[in-house]
Amino acid sequence: MRLVTKAISLLAVIFFIILNLNAFGQEWHDNHLMLTPDELDWGPVASMGEGASIAFIEGDLSEAEPFTFRLKLEPGYVIRPHIHPEYERVTVLKGTLYFAHGEVLNKEETRKLPVGGLAIMPPGEPMFGYVEEKTIIQLHGNGPWGIEYINPEDDPRLTGSSD
Repeated sequence: MRLVTKAISLLAVIFFIILNLNAFGQEWHDNHLMLTPDELDWGPVASMGEGASIAFIEGDLSEAEPFTFRLKLEPGYVIRPHIHPEYERVTVLKGTLYFAHGEVLNKEETRKLPVGGLAIMPPGEPMFGYVEEKTIIQLHGNGPWGIEYINPEDDPRLTGSSD
């Protein structure tokens, strides 16, 4: 089942990258990228379902290269327990992220991360979180990148459901 989840994750990433190729290079000038928040192109996140949107800043998530993207999470959004194949580095840019390590969602175990808060989680370590208000986080790291839910029933790519 995990192999199927990984394959679906990779296909979803590739599909989203193809749809958003203009986000990868239009603003690069002399090997520099400078953007203001209103220049970001936000779109749906198949691996996270409704209530989450993504803005790619740099990199190809399917390749072994650096990437940066932002996630916008609507009030009440829940990040179900999951793992990533590489380090996850998160910085809170707006709102508050409640985040924790573990395989079972337990809001009482989360740590409150306000604007400027950060989290670094190693590959393969389970994590979860939630937000109470509109929250924007920035993630960066090295690909290839993906998400695998601890409970496949939490994966909106497989179930067609969302939070």
